[in-house]
Amino acid sequence: MSVTTKGPLPSEPYDVTVVGAGVVGSAIARELAGHHRLRVALVEASGDVGDGTSKANTAILHTGFDAVPGSLEARLVREGSRLLGAYAAESGIPVEPVGALLIAWDEEQLVALPGLLEKARRNDYHEARIIGADEVRAREPHLGEGVLGALDVPGESIICPWTTTLAYATQAVRGGVDLHLNCAVERVGSASREGATCHELTTPRGVVRTRYLVNAAGLHADVLDRRLLSRGAFTVTPRRGQLIVFDKLARDLVGHILLPVPTALGKGVLVSPTVYGNVLLGPTAEELDDKAATGTTEDGIAGLRAKGRRILPALLDEEVTAVYAGLRAATEHDDYQIHASPHQRCVTVGGIRSTGLTASMAIAEYVVGLLAEAAGSDLDLTAPGDLDPVRMPNLGESFPRPYERADLIATDPAYGSIVCHCERVTRGEIRDALISTVPPGSLDGLRRRTRARGGRCQGFYCGAAVRELFDGWGESGAGR
Repeated sequence: MSVTTKGPLPSEPYDVTVVGAGVVGSAIARELAGHHRLRVALVEASGDVGDGTSKANTAILHTGFDAVPGSLEARLVREGSRLLGAYAAESGIPVEPVGALLIAWDEEQLVALPGLLEKARRNDYHEARIIGADEVRAREPHLGEGVLGALDVPGESIICPWTTTLAYATQAVRGGVDLHLNCAVERVGSASREGATCHELTTPRGVVRTRYLVNAAGLHADVLDRRLLSRGAFTVTPRRGQLIVFDKLARDLVGHILLPVPTALGKGVLVSPTVYGNVLLGPTAEELDDKAATGTTEDGIAGLRAKGRRILPALLDEEVTAVYAGLRAATEHDDYQIHASPHQRCVTVGGIRSTGLTASMAIAEYVVGLLAEAAGSDLDLTAPGDLDPVRMPNLGESFPRPYERADLIATDPAYGSIVCHCERVTRGEIRDALISTVPPGSLDGLRRRTRARGGRCQGFYCGAAVRELFDGWGESGAGR
């Protein structure tokens, strides 16, 4: 097992290589790690795991109540919600079951609620119910004028997406997977070695050879699919979602995830608390051609503020901590595009949109099942072993943080030495992240592991101190 960011790559072929270390690719690598007789690699174009779509989403653990009934997405979101909920509890990933209210603001939306309730029931979610305007306002007194009713969905939760991806990758590496970062796949070819045909993935760091391939390349899954299979089963059209993060003082304004009635472009603009104690407003839904267009725009932010003022007027009087944008891997299809190609010895995992976080563990199980069918006796995928459990550092405000734990501080005073005062991140937490199994390769990666530099001042006060720690401990990162 290793984590590499530079230097030559192994010449010996892997049994399976997963391309893309987002939340889905990392979950698949973790699932494969249980099959200890296989040599598995996880290859990522970026210098860190979860550095693409997975780092910039609305961080909701969905029930799947509004998925297309009978679709693969509906099935995997439903299964994945159960699997990830249990995994989060055992691994220390913060989750808060705040519930959601899908709010009707006009008669057309109110008339749509019974259909959404019926869709929830068809998706085997039976806890939803329609409530009147008085109950909605009693539960969310800061809502704007004009609420006519809502669909109450008590099972929706908020989760930490950064810790989820990191937990999968950490468990995969500890289970024997080689994680190769800074390895963008530039070309795909094949060659025979010792009587067996292997895929050859050309990257800036050399060639990765593998007998079987899982394409979980997210926004670039369609490109890899065409390079590998010479076909165009789907096309990824980036869908940009811009979001505004409000300061922690806004947290008391909202108790639930406030959802709009969905449209063809997505679930629309929502207001949601986060496990970090902030409030999110967004996302937009903008179809783009550029798969690197993660910048925010003046029009996008202005549009969000206008919609936010109607939903929760007092929110717009609160301080903004940050704005960001993420790109969703939308395709021309309404469902996930997960296909096995036995003759090409690969599985393609495409079109995984915002529900991919929730469905990740179920997607991983499904993909490994397809791989087993495609490979037959050529891969030993019959009897997975147990992986050693992981316990991730807590980033959630509803659970004890290190600076609050006298027992931890008594053992190691570094947990009582606060470096980032906005987010109350200690020297001990930063050190632990920098010497962890999958250490950060950048200050942004460190922020996703600790929240350092992620608060109101955005590193204005703590930036130099965090940089000094990063440059010190970071130089000794394992396997780098």
